[in-house]
Parts: sequence; C-alpha cells; structure tokens
Amino acid sequence: MFILAKHGKRNNPINEITLPLLYMQTYAHTWQSHYTQTHPAYLHFSTPLHRFLTVQYNMRRNPIFLLLVLLLLPVFLPLTQCSTIRLDENEDLIDKTCKQTPHYELCLSSLQSNPESANADVKGLAKIMVDVLLSSATDAQSFIEGLIKLAPEPGLERSLAFCAELYIPIVKYTLPQAIDALSNGQYKFASYGISDAAKEAIACENKFSGSTNSPLSDRNNLVESLSEVATAILNILLKG
Repeated sequence: MFILAKHGKRNNPINEITLPLLYMQTYAHTWQSHYTQTHPAYLHFSTPLHRFLTVQYNMRRNPIFLLLVLLLLPVFLPLTQCSTIRLDENEDLIDKTCKQTPHYELCLSSLQSNPESANADVKGLAKIMVDVLLSSATDAQSFIEGLIKLAPEPGLERSLAFCAELYIPIVKYTLPQAIDALSNGQYKFASYGISDAAKEAIACENKFSGSTNSPLSDRNNLVESLSEVATAILNILLKG
C-alpha cells in the first residue's frame, strides 16, 4: 500500500486507490514524450492512454466524485449485466428459430445482419425475414428490367418479360400485403402471400429451358429459399 507517511497523514483509502494512478500517469506522460518522438506513427495510440490516466489522476483531486462513482457502480452494473443477458437470450431465440427452418445458415445470417433482431420476438424475426424477402424480390425485378433494356435475342426477351410479369405484383402488392397482415396478427394470410413469392420464383426459373440458360437462377433460388424460411417462421407463430 502507498501511505502518505512523510506528510504525517493517516492511511486514507482514497489516497491508497488513487496515488498509484499518479505514478502511472507520470510514467505514461514520460513514456508518451519519449515514444512518440521516436515512433510518430503511434501518437494516436499513446494519447488515449495518457488521457485516460490523467482523468484517473484528476479524480484524486475530487474525492467526492470518486465516492459517487463507487456508490453508483452497484446500480449501473446490474443494468449492464441485464443487457448482456438479454442479448444472449435473443441469440438463443434466433438460433432456436432458424433451426426450425429448411435453410438454417441463410436464416441465421439474414437475421443476425439486422440490428433489430437483437430485441425481437418470434413475430419480430418473421417481420425481419419478410423484409429481407421483399428486398431480394425487388432486386430480382430490377435486374430483370435491366436485362430487358439490353435488347436480348427474342427467346430470352420473352422469358424475361414473363418473369417481370411474375415479380411486379409480388413486389408491389403480395409481399407488402403479407407484411401488413403479419403486423396485424393475420399469420395465415401472410403465409399465403409469402408462399406465392416462392411459387412465382420457381415459375420464372422453369421458363428458361433447352438452350436458353437462365440468367436469374441465383436470384430466383434466393427468393425461393427466403420465402421458405419466412413461411417456416410464420408456422411457428401459427402453432402458438
């Protein structure tokens, strides 16, 4: 323990806590001056350390502030722990939910990439997944329209036009209505609309046959898989 013996003072717990910080702060200042002169590239690294120790040392000049920190720490620490527990619980919920879908990895990556999933229940996870599905279907529709503008050969153009006619109502009507139904607790109606997205993606892919290779395979397969995942999560809600 560090004791202010030469000043004739009794052992003070505040001094015993903060006096070592004085030596650390002094050392950090000396180290910073020397090291940053010889290693300028590390200036941004050393400065935060020095500032941190300076703040700690300044606490020694205001013991009341330090006491307040010590008194409030037990209040805020449980709140932090509760937040950590909540995040762990939601990670478990996401994992448990995705294991009940036909595409575990796709489900997991889609949900974990959305920050809203951290506080979502199963209904919230279903909403996130349908939003991902709508985004994927919108991307497919835009891609199809872009290919049609390139004026491909007649056979390919007919197939692309057929797919465009399938995707437009899915993007503009079917999936937005499914999202509204989900929000209102109408899970069966929402499930019908989401399943339609998968059927239309399959129909689009089947339009390409023979010598005409589908330029939409990846997008159609993704829409189909996302639809299957969203439908599986809705089935969890339907089962209660």
